[in-house]
Formats: sequence, C-alpha cells, structure tokens
Amino acid sequence: MRYLYLLLLPLFLFSKPFKIASYNVENLFDAKIQGTEYDEFIPGKHNWSKRMSEIKINHTAEVICELDADILGLQEIENAMIFDALIKRLKRVGCGYRYSAITAKKGSSIQVALLSRFPITKKKDLEVSLSPRVRNILEVEVDVQGKSLTLFVNHWKSKSRKGYESKRIQYAKRLRKRILSMPSNKEYLILGDLNSNYNAHLTLKKRLDDSNGITGIADILQTVHHKELIAKADIVKAGKGIHYNTWQELPYKERWSHKFYANKSTLDHILLPATLFDGKNIDYVNNSFKVFKSPTLFTKKGYINSWQMKRSKHTGKGYSDHLPVYVYFDLKPYVASKNDLKQKMPVEKNIGYLYTVDTLDVPVIFKNAVVVLKRGRYAVLKQHPKGRGIFLYGAVNDLEEGKVYDLRVQEISTYKGLKEITALVKLKEKGTVDLAPYYQNFDIQRQNEVLRNIIGVYKNKRLIVNGVKIPIYFKNRKLTLRNGTQIKIHYAHLGYYKKLQLVIYSKKDFEVMEK
Repeated sequence: MRYLYLLLLPLFLFSKPFKIASYNVENLFDAKIQGTEYDEFIPGKHNWSKRMSEIKINHTAEVICELDADILGLQEIENAMIFDALIKRLKRVGCGYRYSAITAKKGSSIQVALLSRFPITKKKDLEVSLSPRVRNILEVEVDVQGKSLTLFVNHWKSKSRKGYESKRIQYAKRLRKRILSMPSNKEYLILGDLNSNYNAHLTLKKRLDDSNGITGIADILQTVHHKELIAKADIVKAGKGIHYNTWQELPYKERWSHKFYANKSTLDHILLPATLFDGKNIDYVNNSFKVFKSPTLFTKKGYINSWQMKRSKHTGKGYSDHLPVYVYFDLKPYVASKNDLKQKMPVEKNIGYLYTVDTLDVPVIFKNAVVVLKRGRYAVLKQHPKGRGIFLYGAVNDLEEGKVYDLRVQEISTYKGLKEITALVKLKEKGTVDLAPYYQNFDIQRQNEVLRNIIGVYKNKRLIVNGVKIPIYFKNRKLTLRNGTQIKIHYAHLGYYKKLQLVIYSKKDFEVMEK
C-alpha cells in the first residue's frame, strides 16, 4: 500500500493548478573570491563574510519556502556554488527542489537560475552578447505530467549606468529570434527582471531613449498594439511572437514589485503567448497573476525590506529590493471571464469630468494640463484658469510646476471627499505658461484650487480671513503657530478632508507677519 502511495504521489501533487514565480533575490553572493564580485561583496570588505553570506542564504530560502512555487525563476545568483548552497539549504528546511538549472556566463558577476519540482528535460543558455556584462538568458524545458513547457528566465540591463533602451532591446531581439524558430504550437513563457515597466512604451525616459521610442518589451516582444496593451480577448487568437502582459490584471495602484524611494515600478514580468490560452495541454489560470506581499518583506514603515547596508557595511538584515511575482497554470482549458474584453481606447475629457465619476472605465486624456502647484509628491493641475483643478497624489513623476502637458490619466480615487489622480502617464511636454491667471482668490471655495497671497489670523488650527474661518493643515507637523499669529500665505492648496481645508506643503509657502 505504501509503495502504491509513493507511485501516485506525483499525481496528487500536480493534479491541481501549479504555480510559477519569478524572484530577484538581490545579490546572492558567496564568500569566495572569483574576481567578478561587485566591490561590496568581496570577502573582507564592507563586512561581507562567510557568516554574512550564510545569513543571506537563509533569508532567501525563507522567502522561497513561503512563496512555495512549483517552478521558480531567480535573478542575481552569483554562481553555481552559491546556487548549490541555496538548494541544500532549501532541502534542509523542508522545501527542497529536485531539479535546477543556472546559466554559466563567463565573467558575469551574477547569473539567472531556475528551481523546479517538475523534471527538466532540456536546458541551454541563450547568449545575447559576448560581453560579460550582458547576461545570458536561461532556456529550460520541463515536463508537466507529460506536457512540455519551456521557460525563458531573464535579467535585462538596468536603467542605471548608461542603461539605454537599446541594451534591453538586445535581450528582446535574442528572445524573439529563438521564439520564432520554435514550432507555432510551442507552449512557453517569459519571466524575470526585464528592468522595464509594463507600459514602457508610454513611460520610457528621454535620457534612456536611444531607439526612437522603440522598447524591447512593448515593440520587440509585442505586448502592445496601437499603443495599448494586448488584451486577453486578442491574445487568444494572436499570432506567433505576440505576448500578453499579466500586469494589466491588477488595479493600477497595485502594479508594482519594486520601489526606489517613492517611485514604484513593474520590473518583474511574466509574459504569455497565445498557446497558453488555446485550451490545449497547459493553459493559464485566468486572473491568477499576483505580487507576493508577505508581511516579512516589508519594514514597519511599509517599505520593501531590502538587503541592508549601513555606513557601507552589510548588517545581515533584510531580504531583497524586489517582490516576487507569480501566476498559476493548469492542465485544464483556459476559462475566459466577462472582463476579458478587447482593450478600450482612451477618451479625451476635461478635468471637470472627473468630478462626475467615481472610477475610470477607460484611461482619460487631458490636453494642455498645467501644473499650477508642485510640492514633492503632490501637485495640482488645471487646464483653464477658470476651470476645475485636480490633485495628484503620488503620481507626479517628473512633472514641473509651470509647464503644460498632455497627460493620460489611468486611475482616480476620492479620499475623505478629496478627488485625486493616483496614476497617470506623461504623453507630451508642451512648454511653459504664466501661472498668475490660474491662481484663485480666497472667496473661491471649491476643492483643488491654488490660492495665493492670503493674509489672516491663525487660531485653533483655523485661518480667519475677514471673519471667515477655514481649517488649515500644515504637511510638516512640526510647524506650530500660536493663537493670534498673523500670517501671509504665499501658496496654498484648497484641499478637502471631510470638509474644505487649506493645505500648506512647505514653510516657504507662508510667513509670519510682524505685529
């Protein structure tokens, strides 16, 4: 009976949907000198040692165990030795993987790898360039209960240190060449850290654009058609080399797996071809894409709990600056949902329209939007001096005060009565404008206006102007005023928190008047 159970165990394990994930572990290095290490991982420097490497292995294994993926693509593994140490650690703590593969790019500081509970039948490196700085792509074929699935594990060039888009295009072209050489019914997926946003065709920075707007992920791997992401309704019948980007299954506010200061990005991807939607062999489990957000991976302040260095020394704390992403697949046919519609094209509206809706069904284009006020992560937009204003929360990016833009608004929300934009894309910069006509007087009592040159008396967290009282809120809570203090406000946002209030973002935006 026990023998029969052992024979049937693989069927029990994988008769349900199986999980595939990708995780950039952030520099898993050993404590030996090979000559290709990053400076901060040279043993004896920056507090890097065998003990520190062991801690890093433990932390990486902890995340992998909790993630519990059946197939896992990994990035930033130094070499086969540290990969083998990780595999042994996983086995020791009870979440081992029987099958594994890693690239062998000579001279490269880091490799990409794969762990699998399914047998690996084929493995090879796709060489992108002879340069040791250009990492190989790992191609692995696994056997899922007699069904073949190929995975391409990637780690493209980052945007730092002259990370122009042409360098990421190299990877995309190598992938595309390989994909087009395979049979048209081949089932495969692309995963890894592509160092590109899912909407790179709209958000690529000018300083990185050396390819006339062409991007590796959108144009070469064809995740976009007519400036819109390929929808599931279209991928089902798409041709060879076209891919569905799973990021679009999440609400805009949840589209991030990496955060650099306040800048959220979608560097980690899982891209799918039409063959994983065709009802044959292995298929995608609809709407299963998620970002793995274990509480362990966040600090108390809500930041990603990355591997930490303090005063240029390793502390032995933290995990990675990336969050894992994952999807599910099944041997059952793909099941479409009511939401699997063709991509709706954006519509042109004015800011006033946002006050008539709670959410956006399709993106909205604002032509000639003026940044009337910008303070850090916050800004106020208007299109016309007498038109409505709108608040930007955490979506300011590289917009500049006094400049005019065409913008694409992706998401809006209402917080305690304050209407705000929470996700947008800059389409075009159109020069500067005189802001004077866009400011309003104190008697204009509607939210998301910018007021100037207001003189009043501060009392009990309110500003009194000509007998009219309005709550006043200082973003810097250390700013305190005595009751009876007369102040002149140079710039204020007429915000809303259950009721109208004046919001002061900087101490430079007001001054205390002499008695």
